[in-house]
Amino acid sequence: MGQKSQVSSRGLMAGISSMLICLGLWAYGLFFAITEAHQGDVYRIIYLHVPSAFTCFFCALVLFIFSIKGLRGKSSSLLYGKATAEVGLLFTIITLATGSIWGKPTWGVWWTWDARLTTTFILSLLYCGYLLLWSAMQPGSGRVKVCSILGILIFADVPIIYKSVTWWRTLHQPPSILRENGPTMAPEILYLLLSCSFAVICLSVWMVWIRSQNLKLEENLNKASYQQLEEQEANS
Repeated sequence: MGQKSQVSSRGLMAGISSMLICLGLWAYGLFFAITEAHQGDVYRIIYLHVPSAFTCFFCALVLFIFSIKGLRGKSSSLLYGKATAEVGLLFTIITLATGSIWGKPTWGVWWTWDARLTTTFILSLLYCGYLLLWSAMQPGSGRVKVCSILGILIFADVPIIYKSVTWWRTLHQPPSILRENGPTMAPEILYLLLSCSFAVICLSVWMVWIRSQNLKLEENLNKASYQQLEEQEANS
């Protein structure tokens, strides 16, 4: 019991630390970081927008790994997959929302069916579809197989999102970090952006872990309730 509470305490401290680091980095980016020469202060939202985008892509990768394990017969991976899909959906929504906030002063509209925006919106729909299937289907091999296949398809959308700005004509700016000639950003902006991205990804890992533990507890309680109900029916 003491060991469990110690693990819970450490997990809670890790989560609080991750959140405080994220908040500190965002506050620095919004109020104290240097101003971008071309976009002015509106660029500052990238310290939330880009890390959220990286994180929803990271969650798609993690979901892909759990889905492969699910197809190989490890049904317990589905709980982790559901937790990952929930966190991935959250950060996809944040990505779309912050992108719209940036797009209004930059493009003059809150939303346009730009290639990158559209493919990212599709990612959010795929995450929603995964969660709906998980909730609608009965536990068993059928749910594991269907959700695992969809989890793989979700990850397949990530390279399409990344390459959308080069494959199609788009309003969205081309890659600024991962490019042949090196990043186009000032080092001060780049290092802060990468720090924010790493911190948000760490926070997402903690969120997935906490959510998966809650799902395990919920599953164990449901099993215990079902067994108790069967015992009552047998005794009666």
